Amino acid sequence: MNNTSIFFSVIASLITLFGYGQENSISIAVDSSPRAFSVTEATKVAGKTVFENSCKSCHTNVVDSKAPSVAMLGAMTPRAIFTALKSGKMQVQAQTLSDEQRREVAQWITNRPFVETKLPQDAFTPFSLPKTATVASGWGGNLAGTGFTQSTGITPQNVASLKVKWTFAFPDGTQIRSKPAVVGDWLIVGSQFGDVYAIHKQTGKIGWHFIGDAPIRGAIFVEKSGDKLRAYFADFTTNVYAIDVASGKLIWKKRAGQHPQSGNTGSVTAYENTLVVPLTSNEVTTSKDPNYTCCTSSGEVIALNATTGDLLWRHRVIPQEAQISGKKKNGQSFYGPSGAPVWSSPTIDTKRGLVYIGTGENYTDPPSTTSDAIQALDIKTGKLVWSYQATKSDTWNLACPGDPNCPDKVGPDLDFGMAPLLVKTKAGRDVLVVGQKSGVVHCLEPETGKVIWQTRIGKGGMLGGIHWGMATDGNYVYAANADNRLVLDKRDSTWKASPGLYALDLANGQVVWNESTPSCGEDKSCIQANSAAPLVVPGLVFAGTLAGAIRAHDARTGKVLWSFDTARDFDTSNGIHGKGGSIDGPSPVVSGKMLFVNSGYGIFGEKPGNVLIAFDVD
Repeated sequence: MNNTSIFFSVIASLITLFGYGQENSISIAVDSSPRAFSVTEATKVAGKTVFENSCKSCHTNVVDSKAPSVAMLGAMTPRAIFTALKSGKMQVQAQTLSDEQRREVAQWITNRPFVETKLPQDAFTPFSLPKTATVASGWGGNLAGTGFTQSTGITPQNVASLKVKWTFAFPDGTQIRSKPAVVGDWLIVGSQFGDVYAIHKQTGKIGWHFIGDAPIRGAIFVEKSGDKLRAYFADFTTNVYAIDVASGKLIWKKRAGQHPQSGNTGSVTAYENTLVVPLTSNEVTTSKDPNYTCCTSSGEVIALNATTGDLLWRHRVIPQEAQISGKKKNGQSFYGPSGAPVWSSPTIDTKRGLVYIGTGENYTDPPSTTSDAIQALDIKTGKLVWSYQATKSDTWNLACPGDPNCPDKVGPDLDFGMAPLLVKTKAGRDVLVVGQKSGVVHCLEPETGKVIWQTRIGKGGMLGGIHWGMATDGNYVYAANADNRLVLDKRDSTWKASPGLYALDLANGQVVWNESTPSCGEDKSCIQANSAAPLVVPGLVFAGTLAGAIRAHDARTGKVLWSFDTARDFDTSNGIHGKGGSIDGPSPVVSGKMLFVNSGYGIFGEKPGNVLIAFDVD
């Protein structure tokens, strides 16, 4: 696995001038002019040739695939495509290409020159952090992953007065997936190209800028170490980082994955000096290559010493190593069981000393009993305490339905893509609540994994059903149901797609209210769905749509009290062109009277964008 920085060409001049490497932070801008590679006719011909030979089979036949179409790729920036080929999701498929070929195909697809935009001088501001800075971080805003923030700044009475205060544009970005941590007056947030920024909460200006090696998809987790604050996160290639919040400087870095195809999408979580890291596997896409030895990986969770980065334990979702399990259509051997990736973030149960994780489908046969499951691990040892499997014999990969690496019996791909929620009901009972891409909400006993109740709210499919998450205030659990029209589960013809936001009574699972996702009207490029995780504050639920709307719902009734369309152009605080798009992945963040929303998710047919929007109560 090549861990060379995708930003090497951008910062080469900085290394020469200032003598620091890719793992340091940048607190000043040197050159605000973009570096561009022109699109000549020869470049276009070369890029088209690369596409025809290496990309066409997936991206021109997307009916039964999650791969984005050529038209959708064309809406992305050349840099985003280059990064996907260099160090992102498509790095294995593009491993035989040179950087020049990666740039050529990126420019041909987008019909735009390859540009690496640098930050202007006035995008920066001095960084200072008081010793008593308050912290809110992690995927669900707390160790239990509830998605609930006890905020009195934004209320049902004043939410309608929310106005845009500033907008920050991530240079050349097309998908904004990292959830910011709030540390005092600062937001700490990752990006598509491996950058981590400290952004001033009131102005949108940058205090420091750290450059990592690969895309950062998860939330930033901040915890105190001695008398200092550290920020922890992982990149797509499974490098795990600890940086000093006060300076943005690297403390340590460690690669978590063992398998060549290991990857990271879920957020890290820290508790009592133990850093828990979820690992997925890129074999789900590599399987598209008919000659690839498919498949040998397993989803994993590892624990590191938060002070040093040393390994404490490693848990394999599939305990046994993959063995030859059959013959493919081209005569080569299948290996299995494999897959059961951990896409989501771990949830910590401090009372019971447990870590809860969700797992995905198997990639190859034979199916395991640990796919599409919720598992509880001992936080000190990593040993499995219990496992609850919601969907059996779910085997799928990107080679399906017809390529050689597709298993004989194709499953529906109904992962647990979200982090489990640990919450105490109004009656005082602890419960574990989790949504599945099948459209089913499961409520489990934290001690045993036994089912308390189950409620189906959606038709379900490869992109949900319940894709990225839910939130709870202890009264209701609020679930975003996507029922994404592109990849619906068609096995049950009696259940109709019903995208929207649902409130379920935590005590019994009964649906209290649901608010349908607004229709896209004549916009054929729009997907009518709620997929991103919601956020709950007292009296309000904030939920984003794939059309790009962020809406505030009355938590008791579901009534929409405020809505803002983020799929538009923005003037930005850092002087770079900003454009919003689909809202997907993590929930918004609330701090005092301010609301922070990511906009842009250029994957799976959704609208690309590159902005973090700050709203304030006027």
